[in-house]
Amino acid sequence: MMTQLVPLYDKKYTCSMCENSFTTKKVRSRFVKVLRFDTDFAPLYADGFENPNFYYINVCPDCGYSFSDDFSHYFPPGAKQIIQERICSQWVPHNYGEERTIQEAVNTFKLAAYCSMLKKEKHIVSAGLYIRIAWLYRSSENHDQEMRFLKLALKEYTESYSTGDYKGTQVSELRLMYLIGELSRRVGQTQDAVRFFSRVIEKQRQSAEPQIIALAKERWQEMREKQMVGGN
Repeated sequence: MMTQLVPLYDKKYTCSMCENSFTTKKVRSRFVKVLRFDTDFAPLYADGFENPNFYYINVCPDCGYSFSDDFSHYFPPGAKQIIQERICSQWVPHNYGEERTIQEAVNTFKLAAYCSMLKKEKHIVSAGLYIRIAWLYRSSENHDQEMRFLKLALKEYTESYSTGDYKGTQVSELRLMYLIGELSRRVGQTQDAVRFFSRVIEKQRQSAEPQIIALAKERWQEMREKQMVGGN
């Protein structure tokens, strides 16, 4: 008799803080179905399918250190001590390694964002955490919290752009500029949005990412039309 394949499986991790081994749930790709992407790349998942973002963060049940697969294993001098004081010493053992609700998913991201800050992880990594928290809040229609975390993501993406710490990651310069433009647009920083969309469009001749150029043109056009309507 064949065993029924379930959406979640256990993945084993070793905590870089306390060396404890633990398992946490991840989603099998066949149980993920994206209908479309929002203008800031937020995936919209089909009903009845899993949202892998719920399981993006790994939380050590013993010490509370929380991380994604994007975190580096390197800890700058003093970072472990700070994490030990601020997180581990106050951690009440809690297991996030089973099925998660949206609220539990948000909690894991906030823990990871705090760890990322204390550990001085790359800005591009912190930005990725904040934008995913914003997406989770968007899916539960919590506009105020969505805006709060979009602003935090924007700040980190902008830092990443100016320091160049996105280089060597999956986020290209073009995608980063587009995201800065799009998040600026969403939080009402119109001038910054126009500036970054224009930078993206200027690169259309040498770009290997035509879909991002197209997105920037669409957003730019929408903003112009809105301005014309508002200006009359």
